[in-house]
Amino acid sequence: MKINNGEYRVIINGIHHWVKIEGEENNTIPLIIIHGGPGGNLYTFERTVGSYLSKERTVVYYEQRGCGRSDKPNSDKAYSIHELIDDFKKILQWIDIKKVDLLGYSFGGELALELCYALPTFINKIVLSGPSLMTLKTQYMLQIAGFVSIADTPLVHKIEEILCENTSIVNKYKKVWEIVDNDTVDRLFFVNQDIARKFRKLVKESNLHNTGLMLEALQESPVETPLYERLQSIQHKTLLITGVHDRNTGISISNIINRNLANIEWKLFNHSAHFPELEETNKFVGEVLHFLEIS
Repeated sequence: MKINNGEYRVIINGIHHWVKIEGEENNTIPLIIIHGGPGGNLYTFERTVGSYLSKERTVVYYEQRGCGRSDKPNSDKAYSIHELIDDFKKILQWIDIKKVDLLGYSFGGELALELCYALPTFINKIVLSGPSLMTLKTQYMLQIAGFVSIADTPLVHKIEEILCENTSIVNKYKKVWEIVDNDTVDRLFFVNQDIARKFRKLVKESNLHNTGLMLEALQESPVETPLYERLQSIQHKTLLITGVHDRNTGISISNIINRNLANIEWKLFNHSAHFPELEETNKFVGEVLHFLEIS
């Protein structure tokens, strides 16, 4: 690895990508953080759990094309899994590293699995936190059910009306997101609402916004063979972390991943929802560091 600590603007496939390296002095296999969304960013992770991980590991942050501090591609449809994988491979070439660990949360967990499948020789170990499986329609149903479980009664009635409409589950999912308020979203993502407020404060502070373009592109052009049908081909040592109260991707999705990966360890976090790295930070950091350190 020839790149030192610091922030960089790296041209990958004609797009300026934001990359940051911390903890280079630790001289470990780099841990690359894969953010969720789709279309999210690393601003919050960088300022919370990431700062603890980089005390002991070499940590590499990068924000995917069109996300956070990285520039958008020329086409609003240029967000395919294939393009994201190709970006990642070229970032590895820029760093000049042959082997990395991955930590992906939410959609980032799904993307981490895609990276392992496509580039198996480059990946050492993977950590998945509340990973998604977007090609499963079940994913959308789980999230809608999650909203119903924590919504106020008037909102529950509105969601029930949407569910009765003669349209696809994806359209119903989009309509539900159009009517939910911030407090309901916070209850979906977090058990501890104090943590939710801190999270929302950091989101506001970042002044970074999800355009929704990546999600739309991935929904319109899914991979030919769904990831859940390819999971058994992934042999990497994997740590799967799931919040017991996760209503977004949830235990159901994690169970599919746990059942199909050959070399996996599953840890449940009893006081967390979709972001155990924020709700149980000390436990999260401890589990991740221990997993990465053992042979």
